Amino acid sequence: MSTERAKMLAGEPYDARDPELSALRLRARTLCQQFNATAPGEREARTALLQQLMGQPVDAHIEPPFFCDYGVHIGLGEDVYFNVNCVVLDVARVSIGSRTLFGPGVQICAASHPMSAAERRSGLELGKPVTVGADVWVGGGSIICPGVSIGAGSVIGAGSVVTRDVPAGVFAAGNPCRVIRSL
Repeated sequence: MSTERAKMLAGEPYDARDPELSALRLRARTLCQQFNATAPGEREARTALLQQLMGQPVDAHIEPPFFCDYGVHIGLGEDVYFNVNCVVLDVARVSIGSRTLFGPGVQICAASHPMSAAERRSGLELGKPVTVGADVWVGGGSIICPGVSIGAGSVIGAGSVVTRDVPAGVFAAGNPCRVIRSL
């Protein structure tokens, strides 16, 4: 039988109250709290905490405060930048390409819930992976919804709600986010 974590990562309904998942979330919250408490000049301490959080070498600049559910399901390319108050709900894989920039208050939400109220009452949740290509710029306050892919080199206007895939090399904005023009 599959573990709840395996179900979660496979995009199947899973029980978030599972002890393993609860422990992983507590670990991530503790590391985020430590990261967010670092002083501006403590670059080495921040990098060490991010590597612990994500379970891999990290070549990124992330401004505190930063929040995530698990951390270990986030894959970052080189030279990624997150401005302040970003949130990554990584109940599914979140992949971010190199040199991608996130403005303040961006939310990446791989987490989802069943549409049926009866299913939600059961306590089961689900997630869908999110992919953001290389050289993308996501404007402040944007929300990237579960299952969305944003193509390389695209720009997402501030405050956008990205509910569907965005192709490479375009400027897209709005709620819901739509392609405005090619770049």
